[in-house]
Amino acid sequence: MHRIALTALLALAALVLPVTALAGAIDLRLTYRADEAATPLVLTLHCGGPSGTVPHPAATCRRLIALGDKAFAPTPRGMRACAQVYGGPQTALVTGVYFGRPVWTRLSRVDGCANARWNKVAFLFPSATS
Repeated sequence: MHRIALTALLALAALVLPVTALAGAIDLRLTYRADEAATPLVLTLHCGGPSGTVPHPAATCRRLIALGDKAFAPTPRGMRACAQVYGGPQTALVTGVYFGRPVWTRLSRVDGCANARWNKVAFLFPSATS
């Protein structure tokens, strides 16, 4: 019985520790625009010891880590049929390091596919856009 509990604990630690270690590999710069004419708002997020200019960095880091390494993944290739549903004029450029890998991605709300990508990480931006 003790061996099973110990094995389960070690397996859980093996799953959690890499994610915890990778949390330090999140260092992002978010350039957000409410619309084309708006002055860009630049926010930062560092998850090694949660800090940055985003509201509530610790909670934001937890949510971002929970999304895993696919948070900023592009729309899959071959996904050409996106609903023509305009979500708004907001745009964002996300640059930096995410889960130890460089990230450079533009987000917008121009169609259904872009909205899905935006909505996944909308908590990073001012609340009026979510």
